[in-house]
Amino acid sequence: MKKLLLSVVFIHLSFLCFSQEEIVETPNNEFQKKIDSINSSFSYKTGKVVLDNGLAEINVPTGYKFLDAEQSSMVLTDLWGNPPSEVLGMLFPENVGPISDNFTYAVEITYSDDGYINDEDAKDIDYNDLLSEMQNDTDASNEQREKLGYPSIHLVGWASEPFYDENTKKLHWAKELKFGTDSINTLNYNIRVLGRSGYLNLNAIGTMDVLPLVKNNVDQILSSVAFTEGNTYADFDASIDKVAAYGIGGLIAGKLLAKAGFFALILKFWKFIAIAVVGIFGALKNRIFGTKSEEA
Repeated sequence: MKKLLLSVVFIHLSFLCFSQEEIVETPNNEFQKKIDSINSSFSYKTGKVVLDNGLAEINVPTGYKFLDAEQSSMVLTDLWGNPPSEVLGMLFPENVGPISDNFTYAVEITYSDDGYINDEDAKDIDYNDLLSEMQNDTDASNEQREKLGYPSIHLVGWASEPFYDENTKKLHWAKELKFGTDSINTLNYNIRVLGRSGYLNLNAIGTMDVLPLVKNNVDQILSSVAFTEGNTYADFDASIDKVAAYGIGGLIAGKLLAKAGFFALILKFWKFIAIAVVGIFGALKNRIFGTKSEEA
């Protein structure tokens, strides 16, 4: 994890146009000014925001701010070092920036157009059995991950057991993940909103210590987002609309399990690592540059 932390820091610093020589010599307060400058450069929205040209809407919850698709893509790719991906936007707690020392978590919003997801299996899922299958699949993939230079992943368990609201067609659950030999586990809190032709995907990522904070706010986040008229789950037309090749169980386990093999899915966990790194970025910065007390 230390190697990964350093690489993420250098991504941040390269964005600031520092050379490695300048990194060593940059005073701590100048470094912080650069970080503050980046955090303050973003333009956030509150209130009602239209997503993906009218596909859905989000009423930004109280205590949050919304970052649009273009800026979110820059955060995820240029600042956090993730592969390019299509993102509709991000939610941040109102007092948190993408690389601020007080980073807790952020919610990435994306959309999958895999088709209408039949939810008939929701009542019959044994979540303990599903977890065991997911843990076995995760463990089986680690040899290949390590050969490609990625840390192993262990799915520790449910941080919050899956819950599906049949009335609102909204699903949420959380996983606790351990990367390699890291002493701090990663939280992956998943929210899915089902629609006519696919689903909205809201992922809140941070370290495990933010779980109470996320759980306290999950109902507020759930109620803030919805598909627009014509795109809702109830608007499905079996005569013309595509049906997804998986149900609720497949959605929780990871849709790529059935479509392209489990390894294709877990490569996406790189994003989870990068976001978790941001949460302890301040601690690493102090190790590199020294705290004020150390400099005195």
